[in-house]
Amino acid sequence: MRADIEQKLSRIWYGQEPAPWWLNLLTPLYWLVARIDRWWKLRQRCEDLSGKCIIVVGNITAGGSGKTPLVIRLCRLAAGAGLKPGVISRGYGRKERGLRQVNAASSPESVGDEPVLIAHRAGVPVIVSADRCEAARVLLEKGVNVVICDDGLQHHRLPRSMEICVIDGSRGFGNGRLMPAGPLREPLSRLASVGHVVVNGEFDDLPASITAHSMHFVTGMLRSLDDGMAWRLSQFKGCKVHAVAGIGNPRRFFDLLRNSGITVMENAFPDHHAFRKEDFEQMDSDFPILMTEKDAVKCTRLGLKNAWFLSVDAVLPAEWESDLVAQMRRQVSEQGAVQ
Repeated sequence: MRADIEQKLSRIWYGQEPAPWWLNLLTPLYWLVARIDRWWKLRQRCEDLSGKCIIVVGNITAGGSGKTPLVIRLCRLAAGAGLKPGVISRGYGRKERGLRQVNAASSPESVGDEPVLIAHRAGVPVIVSADRCEAARVLLEKGVNVVICDDGLQHHRLPRSMEICVIDGSRGFGNGRLMPAGPLREPLSRLASVGHVVVNGEFDDLPASITAHSMHFVTGMLRSLDDGMAWRLSQFKGCKVHAVAGIGNPRRFFDLLRNSGITVMENAFPDHHAFRKEDFEQMDSDFPILMTEKDAVKCTRLGLKNAWFLSVDAVLPAEWESDLVAQMRRQVSEQGAVQ
């Protein structure tokens, strides 16, 4: 059911299918509720966190845009500069409530798939909680001096010293309409107040007043879920594979494989899908299964054979990264002086 709804909305938001009348009627209501929510959260703002180095990474569209690889890259930049980064997240889709500390061995069902991936790839403290302010306080008490919030652009209770909005270049803003008739969580005018705009891929339809920085992904090794064996992506060239993706934009993963000379049988699942072994039973065992690393963290215990995941790393302009590190250092220095 959820997959059918997501596919229907995708055709409306990013395809040529018109929005039904009832979605159009709900859009003004969504905007009113969003405005009230923003006003209320600003009144409840966690002022004790003001002045801390808190970087919020998010987007103004629903669905994935490439935030997680960027968060991992920011963690590595901060750590490489001698700072002490940590990540807070809501832990979308997790079954347990309350605040939880995450590590590479944590259950994705308990803490969410992206936090587990971040903990594994970035090697920094990660906290999940519906209350991001509480999560930030816990990290700061642990000695973290750069808090990176994964997906919190609309979480206005949390003060921030920097905002980074990520745009999926392949899908852009879709039909340009607010939810639920379109994919926009906020109007495009919101981009004017964001400190940094990062475009994942190529996108030429930004407002003229917005300066954007380009981000692309470089692929790492394909690793077996079974025994950890590593192959280069080029070694699968000419092969036919089952491509599995339960991410915001599965098309990006499928296209990446095709551009590498691989014949793809598409198996798209809803974002944050909780995989079960039954999801793979209809796939022909004569062909390998290739999936994203985010999906792999939920499939390691399924006992899949001939299944591989592809790791990717975000690449950003060196000058922008240097400026970003300088801002982090400056903010950490200022908060230390206040303390």
